[in-house]
Amino acid sequence: MIAETRKIRLIMELRQGGVTQTDVLTAIETTPREEFVPELFRESAYDNRPLPIGSDQTISQPLIVGLMTQALALDKRCKVLEIGTGSGYQTAILARLARRVYSVERIRDLYVAAAQRFDRLGIANVTAQIGDGGLGWPEQAPFDRILVTAAADTMPQALLDQLRVGGCLVIPVGAEGGTQTLWRIVRTAEGFEEEPLTSVRFVPLVSGIAG
Repeated sequence: MIAETRKIRLIMELRQGGVTQTDVLTAIETTPREEFVPELFRESAYDNRPLPIGSDQTISQPLIVGLMTQALALDKRCKVLEIGTGSGYQTAILARLARRVYSVERIRDLYVAAAQRFDRLGIANVTAQIGDGGLGWPEQAPFDRILVTAAADTMPQALLDQLRVGGCLVIPVGAEGGTQTLWRIVRTAEGFEEEPLTSVRFVPLVSGIAG
C-alpha cells in the first residue's frame, strides 16, 4: 500500500513536471521501478530522483525518463534504438510503447543484469547487446526513433545516419559537469531539424566496451 501511494504521488509529480501523454504515464505507472534498482534503494524506487545502479551509473530521474519518452512520440509501429541500457528501466518503458526495442550497453555487468530482468519480467520485444553506443547498431538500421541516455559532447553522426527519414533522435548534449541540453532531432528529406527541450544532467557517452 505504501508503494502504491508513492507511485500515485510520483505520477502526480510527473504531470506537474510536464509529462502529459497518457500512454507515457501509464507505461511508467505499470513498470515496476523497484525491480530495476539495487535492494538497498528499493524503498526509494518511486522517489522522483536518480538512483545508483553500480558501475558508476544511475537509473534516471523518473521525470527525465517521462520527458524523454514523451519527446519520442512513440507508437506501436516504431522500431527504437536505445543507447545505454543501464538497469533496463527506460528500456522496459520503451518496450510498452513501441513495436521493437534494440538496446546497446557498453558495461558488461549492467548488460547481463538487465537481460536477466527482461527475461524475469517477460519483456519479449527487446533485443540487447554489448557494444559502443556511439556507433549505434548499423545492422538493424534504419530506426524510427533513437534515444540516448548519456550525454554526448557533440551530435554522433553515426546515430543521425541510422535514423529513418521522418524519425527522431532524443539526446542530451554537453560536457560532463557543464551545461547539458536535451535535444529532439527530426530527420527530414532535406536534412535535420533541431529542437532544444530542457536542461539535463547525464553521465557522459563513453566510447568502447567495459568489462
